[in-house]
Amino acid sequence: MMRTRQSKSPLERHIVAGLDIGTSKIALVIGEVDPDGGISILGVGTSPSAGLRQGVVINLDQTVQSIGRAVQEAQLTAGFEVREVIVGISGDHIQGINSRGVVAVSGSDREIGQNDVDRVIEAATAFNLPKDRQVIHVLKQEFIVDSQSGIKNPIGISGVRLEAEVHIITGSNTISGNIIKAVQKAELDVSCLALEPLASSYAVLDQNEKDLGVVLLDIGGGTTDIVLFFDGAIRHTAVIPLGGQAVTNDIALGLKTPLDHAEEIKKKHGWSFRSKESRSDLFLVPGIGGRNAREASSDILTSIIQPRMEEIFSLAMKEIKRSEYAGRLAAGVVLTGGGSLIKGAADLAEQTFGMQVSLGVPKGFSGLVESASSPVYSTGVGLLFWSVQDIAKFLRPSKRHRKDWLGETGQSIRRFLKDYF
Repeated sequence: MMRTRQSKSPLERHIVAGLDIGTSKIALVIGEVDPDGGISILGVGTSPSAGLRQGVVINLDQTVQSIGRAVQEAQLTAGFEVREVIVGISGDHIQGINSRGVVAVSGSDREIGQNDVDRVIEAATAFNLPKDRQVIHVLKQEFIVDSQSGIKNPIGISGVRLEAEVHIITGSNTISGNIIKAVQKAELDVSCLALEPLASSYAVLDQNEKDLGVVLLDIGGGTTDIVLFFDGAIRHTAVIPLGGQAVTNDIALGLKTPLDHAEEIKKKHGWSFRSKESRSDLFLVPGIGGRNAREASSDILTSIIQPRMEEIFSLAMKEIKRSEYAGRLAAGVVLTGGGSLIKGAADLAEQTFGMQVSLGVPKGFSGLVESASSPVYSTGVGLLFWSVQDIAKFLRPSKRHRKDWLGETGQSIRRFLKDYF
């Protein structure tokens, strides 16, 4: 049995763990929350992901084994075991919509109270949800009191008519349930499901960026997730069913090499486009089925990578233009996730988006800073920051959807809802 390296036992400390279940890798990040709300990373573990495709479990046993390997590595680093995790969820089954609710202020003095806020949020989520879908998050954008917009907290304000604008995230019951089942079969309890790019935003974006207008592009293995912020609130979300794995597949086909070698070639020699910094050199490409290795040039490799990256960025730009905020993104675009590490990705993105693009890395924590300060761990670290936020005020499934949101996820999520909602 593992022992802690600290004087306090894990039960005496505020330990949190975030599990990022992706198409190409599974990562567990373990942290400790100090009394001031700061986070120290104590353990990081990763495992190649098997049994998943674009966020969907296609082989339960393989997924469980992959989770187990990541958990074991993180626990060995931290020096103790964890029993409960916050789980990130993504995939093209995720859908986000904006909605508005309207109610009359109920008090005789026309002063808005918590009951009015609850009712207007309930009204904003009063829509018919298909039986195969569940509400994951209801994200408050702003309140409007008697046509006065831009109000973040209406409690105590006097008025007759109260409106709320929210962004609602929904997902497939079946897909979410299978992810939870895999985590539970890996002998972990699920405390909460969290949208992965939203979790990543906690780790890589600051409040100024969210206020001024920014797009976070989280390029994973199977999907690219988009979250658009303006005036401090989420205004648009979308999922593109393409990610870094599509680039790897293109390299494997174009250079006729196995997928694992294609991934290594992408990481070591890949460029998103030719630039002054990139060099034209030669490298060996292992053959398939024992065939001899042969040489290929970095120029050929770039000609394979660039079209796919341009496609991902072009699809993302279409999603941005679908929102009302395409011209109001003063902070530009932030790339994160493993797919953002292809050299030259930010420069190519700037050409596509026509705005400033930067690489987002997790920040604002102590402990294993060197190990966790990579876009690969943006979601895992973000899930820890998520755990220390006052999510009862920011995220609240409506009462009429809470039963669907619970589903069969187990007692840990029931405890979560009891504590926070």
